[in-house]
Amino acid sequence: MVKAVIFDLDGTLLNTLADLASSTNYALGHYGYPQRTIDEVRRFVGNGVAKLIERAVPEGTSEADVQRVLSCFKSHYLEHSLDTTVPYDGIMDMLSVLKKKGIATAIVSNKLDPAVRELHEYFFKELVDTAVGESSERQAKPSPDMVNEALRRLGIDAESAVYVGDSEVDIMTARNAGMRCISVSWGFKTREFLVQNGALSIAGTVEELMEQIDRA
Repeated sequence: MVKAVIFDLDGTLLNTLADLASSTNYALGHYGYPQRTIDEVRRFVGNGVAKLIERAVPEGTSEADVQRVLSCFKSHYLEHSLDTTVPYDGIMDMLSVLKKKGIATAIVSNKLDPAVRELHEYFFKELVDTAVGESSERQAKPSPDMVNEALRRLGIDAESAVYVGDSEVDIMTARNAGMRCISVSWGFKTREFLVQNGALSIAGTVEELMEQIDRA
């Protein structure tokens, strides 16, 4: 049995899409740029907020203007990250089961570290042992830096852990960290997309995820 499970956050544990889209469109609108649909924002997420905004602004936007929109997004999102965000069905029960089994858990996200810590504190304080977000101290996923930091905090090596995420970035992150990966298809990417991007194990429900963790 595995000793630890490292979870991605957006699209894996939490449905954050509406709040991400709201802050994206607030920042775009603030500077007079066209709004983006939920489906567009879904495609843009996964590589951190800088990439999200870079993809959301019109092609040809200057770097200085991209940075202004990004700064506006960050300020708005830190105040509104809890407006509509909720855990996916079954997540809280799954985390409780893992805790009762003595399996360590961590969150690793390309979301800004203050927002990651706020969401961890609000939703998962009693259930998830630690959380690591984007900061100047560590490279973002798919670099293994944040995963390695989470494992260091847990005192567990990569071979004894499994990584769970919903995107191609997560698949690459697990590979770079030398970890087994279980992809989930209830998040921001489809099962077909995950298969095309190298997913070897895919869970379509929380129950399937628990079964795969038990077998890992």
